[in-house]
Amino acid sequence: MLFLQDSPLSPAHATLDFQPGDTLFISPRSALMTRGIAAEIIAPDVAALPACARSLMDQARSMGCWNAIMMGAIPFSRTSPARVFIPENQRFMPTSTAAHASDRRQKATTCMGVSMNPTPARYCQLVADAVQAIEQGEFEKVVLSRSLTIEAELNLSKVLQTLARRNPQGYTFAVDLATEGKGYRTLVGSSPELLLSRRGHQVISNPLAGSLPRSLNPAENLRRNQRLLASAKDRHEHALVVNSVADALRPFCRHLHVPDTPSVLATPSMLHLSTEIRGDLIDLNTSSLEIALALHPTPAVCGHATSSARQFIEQHEGFDRGLFTGLVGWCNLDGDGEWAVTIRCAEVGDRFATLYAGAGIVAGSDPELELAETTAKLRTMLGAMELDRVLGPTA
Repeated sequence: MLFLQDSPLSPAHATLDFQPGDTLFISPRSALMTRGIAAEIIAPDVAALPACARSLMDQARSMGCWNAIMMGAIPFSRTSPARVFIPENQRFMPTSTAAHASDRRQKATTCMGVSMNPTPARYCQLVADAVQAIEQGEFEKVVLSRSLTIEAELNLSKVLQTLARRNPQGYTFAVDLATEGKGYRTLVGSSPELLLSRRGHQVISNPLAGSLPRSLNPAENLRRNQRLLASAKDRHEHALVVNSVADALRPFCRHLHVPDTPSVLATPSMLHLSTEIRGDLIDLNTSSLEIALALHPTPAVCGHATSSARQFIEQHEGFDRGLFTGLVGWCNLDGDGEWAVTIRCAEVGDRFATLYAGAGIVAGSDPELELAETTAKLRTMLGAMELDRVLGPTA
């Protein structure tokens, strides 16, 4: 095993240096890029992951690799395999101010084909069906998603650079998913949502739920901000998520601070109700990965109650989410780390990309508005790919 922590790494340098096969995680706190795999976790499902991760990190300690970092992408389904590994080489430094570098030699991406699953009309029907199920008492909330597959050749370095520049307070990531003989595949995205950060005794989670598309007009954007804060529907959806996350964190924390009211977090394409929850960890032997897995999946990506919402998703959504709405991030030997919710993302291959977006459905949800919300969320990745034009205003 070889583990390196070398020259300072800014988001600009990390994205410009990125090559297919690398793994990257940029947060407001740090920039981390890795190359190669020294050891990988083979876990049949998410339930087996904590024990496998502890064993791998113990192996690194026994070899004196004290700066080892474990990186990973964990799926939505708890019965699917995760991608978790210790890299051969790593560059990891506190985030510095990124230079707004650009590669003007790159041409705009050419899109050669588009397919949607489900179609916009089918998605609206799914939302209507979910609202009916809520009215019948099956669950209080369910998150319904769409996938969009495009045929195109993408410059990943440029896409990541754009994502990191546009959302510096978010979590930009690229995780190598390649399997031997099948070409490269990379999970790429820029999530606004922190599932779990641990730094010493301090634990932070920042759940988001309740959203509106952002407007380019400042006055209209202010009105939407105020409307979101005043929306009983969105406040109810947000409270379901915050209460669930707080309940899951309490067994791990001596003290837990949960603000009484949410604020609004703005991304380039969306406005989200946001609550930052902070806690004081009881046991430093509990890693950030273990706590993150105890939170996953939150009602922000699945629903409430979890089991009935998940069952509805599996029966009606119509596609395998894979790593979408899972978690992505890193953990070190001390247990510190950062894990973001895997949203605003795409799986990118040699000549294709599959993008994902979802919306929380509660009582009173309007199918056309939920469709518009998922369209706005898809534009995060499409804009970075220079393919925003492939969707109409309500596609």
